[in-house]
Formats: sequence, structure tokens, C-alpha cells
Amino acid sequence: MIWRLVVLGGVCVCLLAAEGKSRGGRTVTFRRTQRDESQGQVRARPRRETSGSSGTSKLSHGPAFTSCRLPLTPTEHKVLDDNTHETGFNGDDGSYVILTWVGDGTGVILVLSTISTPLDSFLEGGSSRLYRSTDYGKSFHDISQRINNTFIREEFGVSVGPGSSVILTADTAVVDNPGGIIFTSTDAGATFKFIQLPFHLAQPITYHFLNHDYLVALSIDGGLWLSLDFGAKWTKVHDGVHSFSWGAGVNLFFSCSRVDTVEADERGDLVLKRTKDLGKTFTTIHEDIFSFGYIGAFLFFSVMEDSRSPRVMYFSSDQGDTFSRALLPSASTEQFYSILDGDEDMLFMHVDNPGDTYFGTMYTSDDRGILFSKSLERHLFDGHRKSDFTNITSLRGVYLTNKLDKDGRIRSVISFNRGGMWRQLNKPENVDCTEQTKNCNLHIHGEHSRNNRIVPMLALSEPTAIGLVIAHGTVGDSLSSSQHPDVFVSSDGGYNWRGTLRGPHHYSILDSGGLIVAVEAQREGQVKTIKFSTDEGQCWKSYNFTEQPFFFAGLASEPGTKAMNVSVWGFRPEEDGQPMWVAVTIDFQSLITRECNDQDYEEWLAHSIEGEDSERNGCILGIKETYRRLKKQSVCRNGKSFVVSKKQSPCLCTREDYLCDYGYYRHVNTSECVRQPNAANKTLEICLNGEEDELLTAGYRKVPSDKCEGGFTPQHAVQTVIRPCGVKPSPGPPARSSSPETHFDTPRERLVLILVCAGAGVIVLVAIISALLAVKRVVYRNRTPAYRFSNLRIQDDENGMTADLESATSSNGTVCQPDSDDDLIE
Repeated sequence: MIWRLVVLGGVCVCLLAAEGKSRGGRTVTFRRTQRDESQGQVRARPRRETSGSSGTSKLSHGPAFTSCRLPLTPTEHKVLDDNTHETGFNGDDGSYVILTWVGDGTGVILVLSTISTPLDSFLEGGSSRLYRSTDYGKSFHDISQRINNTFIREEFGVSVGPGSSVILTADTAVVDNPGGIIFTSTDAGATFKFIQLPFHLAQPITYHFLNHDYLVALSIDGGLWLSLDFGAKWTKVHDGVHSFSWGAGVNLFFSCSRVDTVEADERGDLVLKRTKDLGKTFTTIHEDIFSFGYIGAFLFFSVMEDSRSPRVMYFSSDQGDTFSRALLPSASTEQFYSILDGDEDMLFMHVDNPGDTYFGTMYTSDDRGILFSKSLERHLFDGHRKSDFTNITSLRGVYLTNKLDKDGRIRSVISFNRGGMWRQLNKPENVDCTEQTKNCNLHIHGEHSRNNRIVPMLALSEPTAIGLVIAHGTVGDSLSSSQHPDVFVSSDGGYNWRGTLRGPHHYSILDSGGLIVAVEAQREGQVKTIKFSTDEGQCWKSYNFTEQPFFFAGLASEPGTKAMNVSVWGFRPEEDGQPMWVAVTIDFQSLITRECNDQDYEEWLAHSIEGEDSERNGCILGIKETYRRLKKQSVCRNGKSFVVSKKQSPCLCTREDYLCDYGYYRHVNTSECVRQPNAANKTLEICLNGEEDELLTAGYRKVPSDKCEGGFTPQHAVQTVIRPCGVKPSPGPPARSSSPETHFDTPRERLVLILVCAGAGVIVLVAIISALLAVKRVVYRNRTPAYRFSNLRIQDDENGMTADLESATSSNGTVCQPDSDDDLIE
């Protein structure tokens, strides 16, 4: 018997798995398959299986730490009792429940309960019931009649867009209809409009970033459809489409086959097109592509230049008008690339190492997304192609990830300057390691641990909760899978940590960081207690929110972290064998009634070292940022109107604000960039956007997004001489090559070849000239691989091996593209 639950609500990103064991010895597995924080959605699937044990080994405990526990007063207990509301949703064997928040500050939650039927049933897939709450989940009303009790599909039945827009997709695949059915609402589900589509959906409808009236959909037969009136009318704009993505403005990109049919082509033989007038005209950007994506301000796509060669990556920062090949080490078909994060200034990209190594190299790009610098070696990427890379959104420039060291141990590292430098995390202030521990540091569990069901959720941070980070971790020499993961909190963006909760928990940030809530992840038993803290995890209180415990499925809180209501979701097995789905909503606003005033806030200089009195203290990426944030000892409400305020002041530039330009490297134990040995002059030529850029440089290039002023300035300003080079990669399709291009590594190799083949003095002269020209285009080597911009080759000095310099780059996103090349976006 299988029980499935999908909960959509705003707590943690991409929850995958947590396990529990019932008293009867049966293992319950909650699979959270999808989460879209921007839409306030969480998906979870509990599956009940008969088992004699939980299938997990007993874990040991790490170093002990003390944390503050405070009892609830009788008054506090009564207030919470009076403002805690429990709602039950009757289910059946095979029920599927979706919870989603709608709008910002509306208090509206929609709950969709569906009952699937076997494929051989005479029913049209099953039945659905729709419930709506307008008071943050305190009460729900059955509004199934508003959608005519239509069966809403499970896979992507509920989609929430900008504002208060909602789309419900009916499952009509078993009905002989010309198209599917959707229900649209622009008033957070108060009313719905029935729409018969002229096509059947292949994937969820995609909203425009800013205008919810603009919708794009892909049909099961490869048609690309566009609506400009929130689904009332649809127009087919192209056939044979594989994937699409909105760009800046109303730019819409899509990949399609050459013959307008999905079945007639193969990946790698697609055409990338763009429309910037909502389907009226089209521009071909490139042919022979395998996949593409859009992140930050960058369009990127991989190209199969030849069927016998690996894919090559191209980038564009101007919506595809011009583009250039990324300069990065090559990757064979066994390797992959993955864009980890990106914005309008730069990209983070992982290049996998050959073989099943579980690690690779992380690179950061320049502001054009073309020239990449090595950021971190041995970056962990597990067998599921999942990275532990995390953007700490509560403080600018902070990223957290794990690496697999040569001794086979996983260790956490953090960067405070956007990947410019990485270091291990400090030992938590309230944790002491044993004398046998060689190195005592905090190590954070990420996707690798969640995939292996060691932790229930990832590190959590929010832009409105300045400096606050909550994460599961272990303390010691490396990340441990044999110890119970504990919960650690940082209040300064990851510089300093403290242990706060023993054992794994589900946690959420409320009231812009003024309130943290947590529910223990029970592997054996059911939950009934929620813990909460008003001082960023220094002290905790516990409250029993129900008299009848239930199996936990998820925390649901309004997106944006400004609300003070949280719903605990789960189910209770009933005597008749059917599950009773339960939502318990707790209103903490009734407990914390005082509004914060000016005395409750403090001025905090981010990235600063306490006690240090220097001009550079707090300078990161060229600026100092002083935030106004809530004092830990203040017990009050930030409220819905709270906005983050900060003061910025530029710092004087130093060499640390610059990267070493290509052909230069950072000298050992200094911050000075020096020319690589044997470089004949300071001229470097690269072919970008169809033109040859001759860069005359002093060896420094400012870090993307660095805002320093004055101070250190390279001796010679960068000068650029532009001349044509090769065939300009215009918006039209490039010529297809019938054979692989032959490259030669050095001017000497080119000279020898021509001498052997020609045997004539005139030809020898041509060869010498060719060699001299090639010398200008070489970035000479030191000990590290060197990039030759003219022929895109890379050579390793130590072993003499040469390989094509192939593709490049790939959030979030944390960003999930609808049709992502497995090698590019995970």
C-alpha cells in the first residue's frame, strides 16, 4: 500500500528525503521531490512500506555542546493553545495532497487533494478536492465546485505565478479531447476560469518573470504556444521545439529541430532561435546545439561542432546578438559541466574530472562569461550529479561548498569574496574537540548528505535575515556520516558558528530572522513538538502543538520569511487503514505582540573583525556594508513592513580587488601578479564576438562586481585594439564542419609540418611568418595549464598531454531549466 503526499509551502529548498518508522515496525519514507521557494511551494511524497527495520545504522554523537533551553510559562502556553489550529483532510489509499501559498501577504493557502485510480478504471484518472484558506491556514473551506470537481493532474497540477495568479492543470490524457484543460485565477483562487486548450501540455506552463499575462507552454507534439492574456487565447509560434526559456525583457529563446518535428532529430542537431517580439519574427542564433540555458544575464548553449568531438560551450551577455566560446579545459563525454550559480556579473561553473572521481574544478567567470579563473580544486560532485554548492543569501559574496580531499575525506569550505579565496569553517564557539582530533573544524552537510538520507534539509539563509545561517553539520577533521548531524547557527554570515540543536531537524526562518522554528526529524516515532527561538538560536523553547502525534511531512510558511504563522504537515494512520492528512497552524504573532522600535536595532558592519581598527576592516569586494538589524536580545516583531536597510561606502583598491589577467599568475606568498615565464611581450590576443582583441595589460583585471575606488591602480591601463578575426558569429547559423578541425600545439609544430610538406623556400618563408604570428597568440605556460586563445588548446607541462579546450559553464539554484542538458544543469 502506497501513501503519497505533496506539500507546497515555503520552508526549505529542494527537500528530497527523510525517513521515519512507525510503532508497528513499518518504515515511512517522505520523498520531497520539488520545491520552488519563489512560489512558496514544497512537494513531498510519503511512501509506506512494510519492513522489519528502518534500514539505517545507529549513529554516534559528535563533540558535546551546551545550548540554552527555557520552559514555556503558563501564560505563553495558553496563548499558543488559543492560536493553534488543526485541520484534517480525509484521504484514501493513493491520495496525493498539494499545499501552496498564493500571493505575498495575502494569507491564502490552497490545498489540492487528489485520488488516483488504476489505468484500467472507467474514471478519468481519479477525483480532486480543492480547499482554500484566507487566514494563513487557520481554517480551510472546500471550494471544489469552483473547478467543477475536475481531476487535477498530480505531476504539475498546481502552478503559482507573480502576484496572485494560479493555474490548475486538469489531466485529460485518457480523454479524446483536442487539448487539455486549465483553470486560471488572478485573485488567489477566489474565482477560477475554465479554459479549453488547443493542445496537450508536455510540462508546466511558464510565466513571464514580471508580467503574469505572458505565458509559454510546450505541447506533447513539440509545439511552442504563447498566450498574452493569461491563458484565454493561445497561438502556436513554432513546431518541433525541445526547450525554451525567457530571457531579459520579452526575449524568448527556444531550441528546435531542423524539420519542425520532435521525432526527426537528435540532441546535438538542434537549432537555437530567439524571438524578441513575442513570436512575430525569429532569429537563428546557432545550429548544432545540444542544449541551452539562461541564468543571470547570460545565455549559454552547448554545440556539437562535430559528431566525433565533445560539446563546446558558448556564452552571450547581450541576449544572443553576439556570443563567444568559453575558454575552459575540455571535458570528454564521460565528464560534465554544471553552472552552479550566476547573476549579471559572473558565473560559477563546475568542470568534472575524468572518471567516477566525484570531484572536479570550480571556475568563476569574468563579466562577459567567457574568460574563467580557477576558484576551487577537488570540488565535490556526487554520483547523482548533485553539488553541495550553496549561496548564503543573508550576506553578500558568501558561498559554501564541500570538497573531496586526496585522503578521501569530505571537508567544508567557505568563500566570503565570491569564490576568490576559500577556507575551512571555524570551530563552533561552544564545541570542544578531543585531543585526538588533528584539525577541529565545522563541516556542513549538503546535497550529498541529503541524497544519502543523513540530513532532512540543506543550509538555510534568507536575504531579509541579515547574517543568519542555519545548517546541519559535524565537528571534527572532516564531514562524518557516522555521527548524528547537529544543527548549527551563524549570525555573521558564516564566519563564526555555534551548536544550537542536537540531532537533525527541519527548520524555518520567520519574521525576517526575528523568529526561528524547528521540528525534530524523527526516524522512530511521530512528532508533536515545535521548538522556537527569538535570539537566532541561542535559547529555545518547546511547545506541544497537538495531543495526537503524527508522521511529519513538512513545514509550510509563507514565502519571504515575513510571516509569523507556520504550518506543520503530516498524516495519522487511521484504524481503517486510510491516512488522515493533518495541518497544524501555529500563530506566533499572538505570542510576540510588541512591534520593534529603534532601540531594538543595532548597526552591524558586515565582514568585520571585532576589535580590529583599520581602514580595511569590513572591506569585501571593494565596499563596506553597515546593516541595521535586530538585536538578539530584542523580543519583538519586525513585521510585514520590515525592509533591510544598509549603508555602503567604497574602499580603496588593493591588489586583492584584482584577479591576475591571462598570461599572469599570483606569485607565491605575495599578492602581486607577475608575467608567466618566457612571455615575449605584453600583447595577448583573443577572439571574442568575432573580433580579435589585442589586450595590452599590466596583468590585473578587477574582480567582477568589485566596487573599490582609488588606491592601487595597475601601472598601465588596459588598452584594446580591435580587428576582425575569423568568421563573425552573427545571429545567423554558422557553417557546419564536415570534418574535425586540426590544431597544432605550438608555432614550432606548425613550422615543422609546413617544412615537411612543402620542401620549397617560398613555402618555408610562409611557415616562418605563420609561426611568428602564432607566437603572438600564445599565453605562455608556467606549471599550470595555459590557455591558447587562438586555437583553444590546453597543454599540461608535467605530462605533455594535450586535449581540446572544449565546453564551459553552467544555481540556485539553484536555477532549474525546463530542458536541461544533463551535462550542463542539474
